[in-house]
Amino acid sequence: MDSPVGSKKKSAIIDIVGLRKTFNVLRGFFSGESIKINALTGVNLSVYKNETLGLVGESGCGKSTLGRLIMHLDEPTEGRILFHGQDIFTYDRQALSKKIQLIFQDPQASLNPRKTAGNIIGEPLLIQKVAPTAEIRERVAEIMETVGLSRDQMHRYPHEFSGGQRQRIGIARAISLKPEIIIADEPVSALDVSIQAQILNLLKQLQQSFGLTYIFITHDLGVVRHMSDRIAVMYLGRIVELAENKDLYDHALHPYTQALLSAVPSPYPGRGRKKRSLLKGDVTDSSGHLTGCSFYHRCTERMDRCEKSVPELVEKYEGHFVACHLVSDV
Repeated sequence: MDSPVGSKKKSAIIDIVGLRKTFNVLRGFFSGESIKINALTGVNLSVYKNETLGLVGESGCGKSTLGRLIMHLDEPTEGRILFHGQDIFTYDRQALSKKIQLIFQDPQASLNPRKTAGNIIGEPLLIQKVAPTAEIRERVAEIMETVGLSRDQMHRYPHEFSGGQRQRIGIARAISLKPEIIIADEPVSALDVSIQAQILNLLKQLQQSFGLTYIFITHDLGVVRHMSDRIAVMYLGRIVELAENKDLYDHALHPYTQALLSAVPSPYPGRGRKKRSLLKGDVTDSSGHLTGCSFYHRCTERMDRCEKSVPELVEKYEGHFVACHLVSDV
């Protein structure tokens, strides 16, 4: 039976059990035929209070789909997500949005250009009726100052802000309802490197101040190393490795994780650089039924067993989980 993957010594705020998500996609506009795309294929995971869990992997691995399901923006094909022990999909979506919020990747596209910064940040407060209308203006001003904006900027429109300031507005909107969990979906990838550091430091400060739990979705291994307490590596809808931050970077076990880490640029070229592990080929088609390891066709260490048997995510060392026959057989 599927069960969430994590520490038995900690109390989880979210338990994900046997989560699957399949999309029906038209094969051709005129043919009318559709194919099934397996976005998630059996995810088991626990998220703990006040931690930052990083989700990393190539585009199309299912990171954002998992985030949307936790937000209850999509329905699962199979499986459950438990929030404080209650199935998320039994929650009223409006009630759930008070507990779980989202920071979007593109700060410009995620803000209504016809509304002022104050209206954007205050809208969740109005919808949820958490404060009298007369108090909302002052609440919004306080939130803006919390994220490094001035209350004098309340009447400006999104196009009058820089990219970093627009993302601060998005963060202010996300924390306005004082949620327990924030899902940050590539929150700094659209920003300049110098601005990225400022936003990441802001997120850390807010986590300490408000006791937030982050699910941090990214493909940038440098960013996730700076932000995360634990890291889950995803490939084709599955978690292939899960470990504490330092443990993953120092002792990666899965060939896919090793290849990703070897591609991270070193600040000291030629000094202590790990041997580069190149990934060959493209990501396998995620339609159809998987009979073996999803990484089989790109793995340089593959065995016959890998083609026929799907490896389970097992705890190799304390807190370090991996789904790989090569590792589990040792």
